[in-house]
Amino acid sequence: MDELTLAVVGIDFPNEDKAGSNRRFELLASAVGDPVTLRPEPRNRHDPHAVAVFSARDVQVGYLSAERAPLIGARIRRGEVVRAVFQGLSGSVAYIRVRFGGEPPSLPPLRPDAPSRGDDFFPDPDGPDWGA
Repeated sequence: MDELTLAVVGIDFPNEDKAGSNRRFELLASAVGDPVTLRPEPRNRHDPHAVAVFSARDVQVGYLSAERAPLIGARIRRGEVVRAVFQGLSGSVAYIRVRFGGEPPSLPPLRPDAPSRGDDFFPDPDGPDWGA
C-alpha cells in the first residue's frame, strides 16, 4: 500500500528545543491538509527506528508509533519519496496521511455523522499489502 493513515504519538510531551515549542499547541494551530515532514532518527536513544513528525512550521509534533516506524523509516532510507499531510487530532493522538511515490496524499472522505474532522480517523490496519 502506498497511501495510508498513521498515528502520531507523544503529542503531549514537551519538545527539547530552545524555543520551548508545544506539540499539542502546534497541532491545534495546524489545518487539515497542512504538509508534515517525516524524519528518521537512527540515533534516537530510546528507539533506533524512531521517525519524528514535524509540522509545516518545522515544529516537532510527535513520532510515528513504534509499530509503524520501522517500515516507514526503512522506505524513507531506501530513498522512496514520501509526502504527508496533517489529517486530524483526536484525544492524545494525531493522524497524518502518508503517500509514497511523490504524489500528494488524498484525505479520505469525512463520514456525514462525524462531529468534526479528526474524530473519525484511525490508522489503517496492519496487513501484508504494505509490509506490516
